[in-house]
Amino acid sequence: MEENVAADIAPTALPPAPGADRYRSLDFADTTAALPADQRYDLLAAPESAMRWLAAHDLTAPDVKLYEVCAQRMRTLRGHVRALFAARVDGTAPPEQSLRAVNEALTAVPTAPLLAWDRAQGPRRVQAHPTDQAVSHALATLAADAADLLTGRDADLLAACGSTPCDRFLVRTHGRRHWCSTRCGDRARAARARRTPE
Repeated sequence: MEENVAADIAPTALPPAPGADRYRSLDFADTTAALPADQRYDLLAAPESAMRWLAAHDLTAPDVKLYEVCAQRMRTLRGHVRALFAARVDGTAPPEQSLRAVNEALTAVPTAPLLAWDRAQGPRRVQAHPTDQAVSHALATLAADAADLLTGRDADLLAACGSTPCDRFLVRTHGRRHWCSTRCGDRARAARARRTPE
């Protein structure tokens, strides 16, 4: 059975999940999600929408051209990041291929700006990656961010949205909240109210 996939939706349809302002990798993992009525959306489904997502997250210049092979690389890494997040949330061992993929992305290009010098500007920090490595640089940055989330102080706060069918991730901000958005929270409360006998 083939899923209905909305290739691109308005950014206001699903706001960033809690924690996405601190972890771009969380927002990256949430660029695909299940919606009610057996639908999914994918903000990386096409090179144009993937390029908009990268530019909106300051991971590449807006004039960099993205091709399908680049969008596919992004979707592949996203799948591995989602697998690592799911394993952390479930308390299970992560898939070996996902660990390997994130580590390969981490080491593909330098993520730290290098030190450069010229007569006019003196010493400065620059990103040392040519345009053809822009996606590799973005993926390395996202992989590093995912590793930071999985091993940092917020790792125990990483959660999956508790509103079926949503499968987005979030960083819990207070209490036991396990919803990625108000919309999902409202849907979960409505479902609970329908199950509760009067």
